[in-house]
Amino acid sequence: MSTNRTFTMIKPDAVANGHIGAIINDITAAGFKIIALKYTKLTEETAGKFYEVHKGRPFYTDLVTFMSSGPIVAAILEKDNAIEDFRKLIGATNPADAAEGTIRNKYANSIEANAVHGSDSDENAAIEGDFFFTAAERF
Repeated sequence: MSTNRTFTMIKPDAVANGHIGAIINDITAAGFKIIALKYTKLTEETAGKFYEVHKGRPFYTDLVTFMSSGPIVAAILEKDNAIEDFRKLIGATNPADAAEGTIRNKYANSIEANAVHGSDSDENAAIEGDFFFTAAERF
């Protein structure tokens, strides 16, 4: 059974390029409610912990370096069918393959600098949300 919450991060590339407001607008215009929101910067250590599931893969070190290269915006979002709807909203990992009008189509630069992260399952959404937010930070 799916939940109605998902987790996202606006990645350092999109933050540096000034897309925070536009991306949040796209998210809320798509019917998502923001449950928690945080502007922060990951250290290499915290980025490494967040992406630990990818440790040992060839892209892990570059991913950790990129994700700790500048500030990010973390958020927990709520909507019926949140995971599937958000994955559609953000588009394919490779922005060249992302459907027109999706967040990655509009704001991403490359597969690596693809503007946003979106949880791929209910289980990961819960784990990722808990990584960034305490219960007191959720509304």
